[in-house]
Amino acid sequence: LQDPCAPSQPAAGSESRRFANKHSKKALKASLTLGILLGMFFVAWLPFFITNVTQAVCSCVPAGFFDVLTWLGYCNSTMNPIIYPLFMRDFKRAMGKYLPCCRRSGEPRPSAISLSMRNSNSGPRAATSLKNVL
Repeated sequence: LQDPCAPSQPAAGSESRRFANKHSKKALKASLTLGILLGMFFVAWLPFFITNVTQAVCSCVPAGFFDVLTWLGYCNSTMNPIIYPLFMRDFKRAMGKYLPCCRRSGEPRPSAISLSMRNSNSGPRAATSLKNVL
């Protein structure tokens, strides 16, 4: 006979499976984002570094080609603010909160004082004087 006070096993098992499934989806999404970011980094900077080593060995790389590869690497830095909002919801919310072009109509605009206080690490502090220190 089954004890009516005992917790049912199938409900606990399905809850743990749902919890594991939710975390595995987050881990998969984080891995995908990291893979895209690293892939973009390697595509942008690997030709530059290979050309740089080649230039040191044989001095046979044209200056124009070297400049193009340098700017390809710089373009990687331009891609990061595009990639992050596409894959990270928190980043997208923060961008929408602080950039007027991305803000939704119902969200309030943060004040300049709150932004400067948050970024400067200078909150309200107790007054210190030489007498208090000594």
